[in-house]
Amino acid sequence: MEDRKKPVLISIIVPVYNVFGYLARCVDSIRRQTYRNLEIILVDDGSTDRSGALAEKLAMGDRRIRVFHKENGGSSSARNLGISKARGEYIGFIDSDDYIEPAMYQRLLEAALSENLLMAQISRDEIDEQGNRMPDVCQPPEEAQLWDCGRFMRELLLHRGDCSFCTKLVHASLLKEERFPEGELNEDFYLLVKLLPRIPLVAVLPQQEYHVFYRYGSNTRTRDQEQFPQVFTDIVRNADRVYAIVEKEYPALLPEAVRFGLFQRLDYMLHIPISQMNEDNEFYCQVKAYLRSHRRQALGSPYLTRKNKAYLLLLGTAPKLARRVHRKIKGKGR
Repeated sequence: MEDRKKPVLISIIVPVYNVFGYLARCVDSIRRQTYRNLEIILVDDGSTDRSGALAEKLAMGDRRIRVFHKENGGSSSARNLGISKARGEYIGFIDSDDYIEPAMYQRLLEAALSENLLMAQISRDEIDEQGNRMPDVCQPPEEAQLWDCGRFMRELLLHRGDCSFCTKLVHASLLKEERFPEGELNEDFYLLVKLLPRIPLVAVLPQQEYHVFYRYGSNTRTRDQEQFPQVFTDIVRNADRVYAIVEKEYPALLPEAVRFGLFQRLDYMLHIPISQMNEDNEFYCQVKAYLRSHRRQALGSPYLTRKNKAYLLLLGTAPKLARRVHRKIKGKGR
């Protein structure tokens, strides 16, 4: 254990892009942290509203805040700039429309230091635009737990784990060589699965102290049925990347990795607009061919439901019909 006479500095990186109406709430929730030895790095990613000016104004009220401005390059680009400027031993990330509870970083740091960990994770919830709490995406544990990297990977592959870096406190040494992929979405998953083999244990805490603000107009949420967010192609690419990692590092988890690849393609096929389901769409054709060639794996997977398997089989053979059936089923459920 290192000398702890000096309090640990935590760097909190906040990418900022056209969030004028939400930024003050986010930053105020960081400033109110019970753990005080923080630096707050606001990276204005080429905002076209007043977000950049607001960031500078907020910095005038707290000397712990540092502001950087750059041309627009996306969240990963902004985070990577923040990492290069960070001076803390541990690093956290917060999305600029989200907010946190006052004890969050105190809890995370205590958990990390008590076990000399490279990563600790808090739990989260999601709040919609009307202030209503939404169903949990990730079920928090009943009590604090320590997961080894294999357990954490398995939870991710079964869609029970939380891949978001916003809920995590990460030792800066993990980010010296690895960075978020620029120009892609699902970037947290991409980086996390690359880092996991280097992380012996992760503390997973039950408190839901990170609040995701669920709003339409983000990279993954849209009301327009003809829009197809890039994230749905990126999750398929990441499924193949994680399969290669599992094959090398966690061969016992290959059945879970197969399930993950199938499920990500199911998600893709259930969201792509029917108008884009044609032979000119190369990526769509690749997904359809994959489902056809993996019928046996889909049927034999113990980790897929009967409904999952039925959709996968139908989407591989008659995808447009499957989508019309899916649309009717969704309509009846409203």
